[in-house]
Amino acid sequence: MTDATLDISGTFLVPKGKLTAAVTWLGMAKAPEPAASPGPLRLNRIAAPDLAWYRALFRRVGEDWLWTSRLILSDAALADILGNPRVEVYTIERDGAEIGMVELDLRVEAEVEIVYFGLAREAVGQGLGRMAMASALQVAWRPGITKVWLHTCSHDHPGALKFYRSCGFVPYATGIEIFDDPRLAGLLPRSAAAHIPLIG
Repeated sequence: MTDATLDISGTFLVPKGKLTAAVTWLGMAKAPEPAASPGPLRLNRIAAPDLAWYRALFRRVGEDWLWTSRLILSDAALADILGNPRVEVYTIERDGAEIGMVELDLRVEAEVEIVYFGLAREAVGQGLGRMAMASALQVAWRPGITKVWLHTCSHDHPGALKFYRSCGFVPYATGIEIFDDPRLAGLLPRSAAAHIPLIG
């Protein structure tokens, strides 16, 4: 997040091939009450994830929401992040099958950023997200942590902001992101994120 003050208002056109997203940052200052049961889900930490495996799961979970930040990284850059002992990757599993992912970043002292949290398309809409988040928060909140935070944007699932707030996160900042449409660059198929117009 770049901290900048913009003295503007109104509506502005962006060049073709660019996308805009309204971003909301949300935080939590204390751990919620633990869930009674994780239900049918479990989190499984993947130490030193294989890059091809990671990218495949990242695409499977994030393609509908235009997740691309990991796809544009070189192997070396991605390996540097995932190999850091203060970056933790978990699969969300049901009956032994991988149905989602959680990535935690603990590189800032006393904070945990939930960098990625999501379910694969076939697992969405079944009430599993709340169970998965409860498990993720149990892992994130550990001795010495005073803040857990994440961000979402208008390209995410339309219920994402409401969902995060219902889990106990409180919005504390908003912003606008402008970036190249990854579908035009071939990072994602042109059919991805059909709810976002493709203007090339």
